Amino acid sequence: MRLELPLFNKIELTAPQFIVIIYAVATSISAIMLSLPWATKPGVDLSFVDILFTTVSAITVTGLTVTNTAESFTPFGVGVIAASMQAGGIGIMTLWTFVWVVLGKNIGLGYRQLIMVDQNRNQLMGLVKVIQLVFGFAIFIQFVGVVYFASIFYYRGYYPEIGQALYYAVFHAISAYTNGGFDIFGNSLIGFQNDYLVQSGSMVLIVLGAIGFPVLIEILSYIHSRFNKYQYRFSLFTKVTLFIYFLLLVLGAAGIWLIERAGVLADKAWHEQFFVSMFLSVTSRSGGLTTIDVTNLFVPTLFFVSILMFIGASPSSVGGGIRTTTFATLILAVRSFAMGKRHIHVFGKRLDDEDVLKSFVVFTTGVILIMGSILVINILEADNASLVNIAFEVTSAFGTCGLSTGVIPEFTNISKFILMVLMFIGRIGILAFLFAINHDKKPSNYKYPVEKIIVG
Repeated sequence: MRLELPLFNKIELTAPQFIVIIYAVATSISAIMLSLPWATKPGVDLSFVDILFTTVSAITVTGLTVTNTAESFTPFGVGVIAASMQAGGIGIMTLWTFVWVVLGKNIGLGYRQLIMVDQNRNQLMGLVKVIQLVFGFAIFIQFVGVVYFASIFYYRGYYPEIGQALYYAVFHAISAYTNGGFDIFGNSLIGFQNDYLVQSGSMVLIVLGAIGFPVLIEILSYIHSRFNKYQYRFSLFTKVTLFIYFLLLVLGAAGIWLIERAGVLADKAWHEQFFVSMFLSVTSRSGGLTTIDVTNLFVPTLFFVSILMFIGASPSSVGGGIRTTTFATLILAVRSFAMGKRHIHVFGKRLDDEDVLKSFVVFTTGVILIMGSILVINILEADNASLVNIAFEVTSAFGTCGLSTGVIPEFTNISKFILMVLMFIGRIGILAFLFAINHDKKPSNYKYPVEKIIVG
């Protein structure tokens, strides 16, 4: 369907195509700003590809880097990266809509379609109210995060000056909540490996960003119902999202502990093992921050974490991947088929057949993208990285996670461009990507005869 926009009424574009252009333009602007002489520190010489890679990583809130952020960029450059993460995490259309509403402007149907695609929503009704809540959540949660981390950084002596503590707190709060994965500490959160307050606060922000805006809105509605004494029922989406998200967190932490108890966790106390395992499970959903050196993990752990990154965060969140509800739908579909059931039932409801089909499309497309990228990059980088490291970087890019084994700086420009494309697709979503490359042909008015084939 053609997008109706007052300012662009002569442009034949669909909403997904326009969203791609918007993010491409935003990436270009950020790249230009990051290319300015005062954005990098004296003596730092970054190529255009490296600057573009950093910008794409920030806009898509991934966190993969080709250079040390703290050592390469000035406060101005750091500010550009932070602003890019904020725009990419909350959503460019969300920020634009909020400003438009504050100015008293009406939000037309065309712009509502863009918001719907940007926020991965399936209906136009109530979108403006949703955007206001999303923006409000983001500002409030990050403000609390800034106060929390600034207090810890200052009173625990990490940064003796309050201005310095605030500087690091603001960036870290944005990076954690948007699941951006960037850090200006120099070594992610490895320096805070024994500070459980910093780790706990970071995990809370990562979860709040990755759990999905619709879930946060429904939780707020539930709290409101408790205070005003009326009954409120969570939607099936929220029930499935909460269940699968926290189930994966627990199973992820348990799996990491089981594999690494004889590895990086061998010489640690039980509480250290718990926090390392839990933090890695939380951050692998899309966070990108880490408290350990990923290169020290066993190969099975890297593979296991790659699966978690491939699944990613929840829909309508700041994270990427195939999304948690897609994974849940696939598991439920296999279960129902094995039990001989025609439809998928969960929490007393039947899943829509179109949503089931979408889940298989998303999963299949994701697997094709991942496997194809691994194959091409492995051919190009056979001398620079092992297959497992390449697979880890590829899934990290697709899941907009940002965990890395540190091999990307040695990659050729072609491999970096492949990772940039994966980050971009991971941010806008596979369905939006597929719709964007679709020519929007009119549906046929006739049907072909049905004939069965042998499968399985």
